[in-house]
Amino acid sequence: MRDTYGRTIDYMRISITDRCNLRCRYCMPDGVELVPMSDILTFEEIVRIAAAAAEAGIRKFKVTGGEPLVRLGCPDLVGELKQIPGVEQVTLTTNGVLLSGYLDRLYEAGLDGVNISLDTLNRQTYEKITGRDELNEVLKSIDLTAEKGILVKLNCVLQKGLNAHEWGDLIRFTGERPIDVRFIELMPIGFGRKFEAVYNEELLEKLHTLYPDLEPDERVHGNGPAVYYRLPGAKGSVGFISAMHGKFCANCNRLRLTSRGLLKPCLCYEDSVDVGGIVRQKGIDGDEMKKQIQEAIRQAVTLKPECHSFEAPDGVTEQKRMIEIGG
Repeated sequence: MRDTYGRTIDYMRISITDRCNLRCRYCMPDGVELVPMSDILTFEEIVRIAAAAAEAGIRKFKVTGGEPLVRLGCPDLVGELKQIPGVEQVTLTTNGVLLSGYLDRLYEAGLDGVNISLDTLNRQTYEKITGRDELNEVLKSIDLTAEKGILVKLNCVLQKGLNAHEWGDLIRFTGERPIDVRFIELMPIGFGRKFEAVYNEELLEKLHTLYPDLEPDERVHGNGPAVYYRLPGAKGSVGFISAMHGKFCANCNRLRLTSRGLLKPCLCYEDSVDVGGIVRQKGIDGDEMKKQIQEAIRQAVTLKPECHSFEAPDGVTEQKRMIEIGG
């Protein structure tokens, strides 16, 4: 599928829950209101949408949350998505707390890669950010996943006055194992508006100063917009997802499916297409349902804007919290 700007749209991020076992202050602090369980898509509904999407041209899926592993049966869903004709890749984004316990089942299901959120290596800072003392469990999950041979990427969000100084410690993960560490600029969505981000142009300048032999890494690392570099002798790479100051919209290839069944063309804007209502219709045959799902997908693709406007907050129309949209 191509959008109105000629971009190929072949990637869908699927939020399977807004629940999470952490309480990260920029995403889901204590007391946040959750979506009623009856509103959340069933796995059967998700697979039906994914199968129609694959027939329409979607080739890669990312399973997200909330925290997807708090929803029972997540590895089974990964396996079902992998079995859909035309699907080339299924990956997972997780905070890593439960990952080690599900690793064997995810591996058997055919999971292609895991993105693990990790903003700090300091136990006290981790608890301050997430509200939980789970750092050791996350570090264990990173080690076990890498040992299993599953591609691992670490997603790091730096905040001024909290963990901004830890970037040097975090990039050391790239040294001995083929683990990519990606620094993601905090976006002004939901609770993220309350905190001061560290911008990647500043971070990259520091990295160049510390490592003059830093080399651009132009290999394809996944489906996202990260720009990668490699430290001399490192097995992994350092990536930068510069949502605020590095417009990557020209290469955007994605749609997002929220846990409630809304297809979102862009994080920045409130536009969405309701596909959840289609799969919950009564008295409609399978072919007609598939046709309507694919029409909704094409409509969402048509609605994709040329670019976001995160750098100009007044232009951001999305008012939902990140947990309502999906990671």
